[in-house]
Amino acid sequence: MAGSGNSPRPPLQVDRLAYSWPNGQIALQHCTLQIPRPGLWMLLGTNGSGKSTLLRLISGLLSPRQGQIHTALKPALVFQNPDHQLLLPSCFSDLLLSLPTGLAASERQLAAEQALEQVGLSDLIRRPIHTLSGGQKQRLAIAGALASGAELLLLDEPTALLDPDSQDEVLDLIRTLTQRQPRPLTALWITHRLRELDRCDGAALMERGQVGPWLDGATLRNRLSPLPDGPAKG
Repeated sequence: MAGSGNSPRPPLQVDRLAYSWPNGQIALQHCTLQIPRPGLWMLLGTNGSGKSTLLRLISGLLSPRQGQIHTALKPALVFQNPDHQLLLPSCFSDLLLSLPTGLAASERQLAAEQALEQVGLSDLIRRPIHTLSGGQKQRLAIAGALASGAELLLLDEPTALLDPDSQDEVLDLIRTLTQRQPRPLTALWITHRLRELDRCDGAALMERGQVGPWLDGATLRNRLSPLPDGPAKG
């Protein structure tokens, strides 16, 4: 869905990406994807379809063998397990790692407070991270992405390790952030939970390292038989 005339540029465009692992196994081949506008966009696929690899290429953690990634937005990757990216003892100290350098102390305090407010954790700024629930940790990881200035969130099964209530809280949060005004976020979300598709702006199936066309989430859900429970790797 390329823009034309005065249409805004797509938040993300991926053109014919190719990536192979050191053992020669092909992860992506001629992978093309375009997110046409801000919103919540979901990818599904079985183990090894290339979903997680694609997010790591977009975030810059991996470099493609071929192809190009076009985005004017700063990306941030949110992992399935928040413990893999929360490094310091308290919510405030961990957020400091994500803030731009050169801020005065008062500016750091304000930026941390604003990031926590956006994810519903305003009263936990000094809370030790080990006392947080799984859902609170995941929201803190999202706050870190916001504090970094990211406007393209790449979420690799962010609800896979959470209880049902926390799953809904994280999904509601991302949905709200992609609808905020001004400057709505763009989110690319990997899921294996078919019920989550009812909340997205578009969904696509990824198979053998390639992304299919965007469909209405409910349409894709109705076409698929349930994917296996538990975290999926890609």
